[in-house]
This record gives sequence, structure tokens and C-alpha cells, in this order.
Amino acid sequence: MAQERSNVGITDGDPRASASLPRVSGLRRGEACGLRWEDVDLRGRTMTVAIQLVDNDGEVAESEPKSDAGNRMVALDVVTVSVLRSHRLRQQEAQLKAGEAWLDSGRVFTQANGAWVEPDWLSDHFDRLVRRSELPPIRLHDLRHGAATLALAAGVDMKVVQDMLGHSSYALTSDTYTSVLPEVAQSAAEAAARLIPRQKAKKTAGLTSGSQTPGTPAKGSPRARTNSKKQQVKAAS
Repeated sequence: MAQERSNVGITDGDPRASASLPRVSGLRRGEACGLRWEDVDLRGRTMTVAIQLVDNDGEVAESEPKSDAGNRMVALDVVTVSVLRSHRLRQQEAQLKAGEAWLDSGRVFTQANGAWVEPDWLSDHFDRLVRRSELPPIRLHDLRHGAATLALAAGVDMKVVQDMLGHSSYALTSDTYTSVLPEVAQSAAEAAARLIPRQKAKKTAGLTSGSQTPGTPAKGSPRARTNSKKQQVKAAS
């Protein structure tokens, strides 16, 4: 049954949390919806992708990842860990406030009553955040592509990116993202070049062949003849 849009939403956690994981670690939306707190090790800064939520003809159910490679451990950065800690505290406060009405799904991202969030609803929620922020149109899934592209641009090995995304083969990752690397590399080169101070070319003090000293009148000019006469008078005196 489709999740109601009017009276449910991600519980009052950190609003950055639902976008942080796809943006940084490249999770699929179903993987983000299926993520459980028991799969997250905030102290060790890792999470295990073991369950995803999938929509089968309007019925949302748990499922294993898309492939064996999809069942994976993903490293978390310090900022994402901080966001998740904040999100968990707010979620716990919402649970206490809800009391017996709370449905303990154990999910990282939940509805206001603790039930899991459906993948389609998470996409719609992200779209609303984008419009509210007046950002250019971007899909939730684009964050996954962005995570891979930025990782490759930062010099992360293609095999590591494959493992992060849970792709079934190296070729899939390579075929999908190799095409974007020249453009990213070119932009990075231009940005780096702009940081290098450029010294403006200075005029040399020496004179090239056939040039004359600044201020010297041209040979044969009235000024040159006058100067010549003055030098002759001075020599005769």
C-alpha cells in the first residue's frame, strides 16, 4: 500500500541525514530506506549494507541487495558520523514523545511514528527539499553518481569505488564513470592553474638591434641637427 504523503515524514531527525549517505557513500535509495541502526557502527565509522526495501507493484518489502557485491561494508567520514549521531538523538526524542504509539522498525530513517520509509516517498521528500532550497533540479539517485564521480576525481581507485557502490563487476563501474573523468580532470586542472600566481611579463631594460635609447631623437630630424650644432659649438669653445 502506498505510503500516505499528507501526515507522515522522516522523524524529526537531522534533515541532512537522509541525503548524507547517498551523497557520500553512494547508497541506493532502497538501501538507505532499509538501513538499520544495528548495521551502523558509529564508533568504528562503518556501516554494513545487508537489507534494502523494494517496491513490488505497490507493496514494499525487505530484500537482499541487488547482488552479492551489494552486501558490503562502507566506510563513513567524520562529518557523516556526526550527522548520524545528531539524527539518532532526535529520533530517540521522537520515540519517547510517541510512547506506545511508536513502531520500532529499527530503521535509521523512519516515518514520524517509527515505521520504515518507502523508497518512493524518500525520493519525493528529497525533491521537496531541493525545491525548498531553490537548487537546480537534481534527483536523489544523482547523489549516488556524484559520490562516485567525486571519489574518482579525488584519486580513489576504481576498484574501491566499485566496492563502495556495490557494483557486481569492475567493468560496470569503469564503463559508467570513466567517461566523466576527462571532464572532471580538466576542470580540476583549470581550477589548480587559477591558484598559481602568474607573474606579468616585464619589459627588458636591454635594447634590441636597431632600437634607440628612449628620448634620443631620430637621426636627421631637426632636433638631432640642433643637438649636433650645439655639440660642435661646445667643442670649439
